[in-house]
Amino acid sequence: MITATNRALRTPPARAGAKGAGLSPSAAMPSLPSLTGLRWMAALLVFGLHVNNFGYFGGAGGRYVKWGFGAGATGVSFFFVLSGFVLTWSARPGDRALAFYRRRIARVYPVHLVTLVLALIMAYTLAHQPRPTPKQALANVLLVHSWWRPWWQTLNPVSWSLACEAFFYAAFPLLILVLRRLGPRGAVALGGLSMAAVLVLARADAHHWWKYALYSFPGARLPEFVLGAVAARLVLLGRWRGPGLEASLALALIGYFLVPQVTPGYTATVCTLAGFTLLIPAAAVADLHGLPSLWRGRRLVRLGELSFAFYMIHLLVLRTGTQLLGTKPHFGVLAGLAVTAIVFAVSLALSWLLYEAVECPARRLLLRRRSSHQAPEPAPAPAAAPD
Repeated sequence: MITATNRALRTPPARAGAKGAGLSPSAAMPSLPSLTGLRWMAALLVFGLHVNNFGYFGGAGGRYVKWGFGAGATGVSFFFVLSGFVLTWSARPGDRALAFYRRRIARVYPVHLVTLVLALIMAYTLAHQPRPTPKQALANVLLVHSWWRPWWQTLNPVSWSLACEAFFYAAFPLLILVLRRLGPRGAVALGGLSMAAVLVLARADAHHWWKYALYSFPGARLPEFVLGAVAARLVLLGRWRGPGLEASLALALIGYFLVPQVTPGYTATVCTLAGFTLLIPAAAVADLHGLPSLWRGRRLVRLGELSFAFYMIHLLVLRTGTQLLGTKPHFGVLAGLAVTAIVFAVSLALSWLLYEAVECPARRLLLRRRSSHQAPEPAPAPAAAPD
């Protein structure tokens, strides 16, 4: 649960500087609408994963859904990389840490609290729902529950990734300070160290060197966030040398379909991380220079705006559906498609309601200037969606 704000993402790409040139730190940042569109695709992968996990399809349909969405958990890794990229992209010199934290809270906390309350009501009103202890509920409210593996899916299970994001936000003021002191070579070296850290952690997780799996541990997911930040820094400096959008997408898809060949869990990150780290800046560069991008369409960008709310509500809808459908009903193809379409439509409608009635009004309220003389704050970066 890993976005620059939708407002910032809509600025016309004509503001971008010449190809290969760095961007002025004082200038308004150019539009990156393709990243908003890609956010929706990542959220859709997670939705497909959960449809697979809830067993809506049986037989051949179930095998196809598993083939297409069994690796959908890697969508969270995409959000973590995207979060690092967008926060670095939207950061401004002289921005205070407290102002940054205020924007982050305004961006993710209202939707988190509303979905947490819904999950709590469900736990005490629906049959066969786990009920949290007071300590577990408090840890979830404070977004620290992912630090203790037995609690990582307390209440709204997808909120584990928000706990990771909270840690990334806490570390970001220091990270951006370091990145600004490093030149391009130093940034590349930091990216290399982050990639190496993921490889070491994946091996450790696969061989059970620690008692608990690393998949949901915030410290283990930090290198993905750092890689996104490094990529953004290189784009800002005009020193990004990655492949174009088509080649990057191909590499990301190859990595995605390699996931079933490795140990489940954190190790899957190794398969997709390089592709995601190349795809996000490639999409950004395409927007900066007006190159073709299929992720820039108006409807896709609108869905991307709803993606965080969709991510936070869809699993609660799926859980509620078990009261009517049972556990793992394994429908035939037509019935499975019909039920999935209904669950998707309900989740999308509720995400629109959350976005329009909670996310946007709460953000405006929390970011309202304290006085008419206070300078407007930079637009908040989009929040990553998690599982």
